[in-house]
Amino acid sequence: MENPTVIAYVIYLPIAISLTYYVAYVLFKNSIVYMNDIFEGRPDVAKATNNLFRIGFYLLNVGFALYILKMYLRYATVQELIEKLSYKIGGFSIYLGIILFLYMFLFFRGKRIAKQRRTISPSIT
Repeated sequence: MENPTVIAYVIYLPIAISLTYYVAYVLFKNSIVYMNDIFEGRPDVAKATNNLFRIGFYLLNVGFALYILKMYLRYATVQELIEKLSYKIGGFSIYLGIILFLYMFLFFRGKRIAKQRRTISPSIT
């Protein structure tokens, strides 16, 4: 194998970035519903907030994917290359899943707080 470390990078980076893009696409396509509920009557604020969350998601996850990039594969066999890639991609996928659930928790919490405010507000006025 010519340079297994470079080959691993060429395989790992597109997978990590594609996973991040796909998860972000699905999450933020669907989270706009929660943002509209949280910012009821202010769709521009909901959309802006959703976009800011999306940018933060990309920065956090692509940054972490790059942070864990380093691999030592100077004299690796194909088997070692595959094992190292599966370890890196698997670890990154687990991390991405945890971050996904964290964001979902934030969206659900925001929706719950907004609902509580709406039920309290009418009784005050």
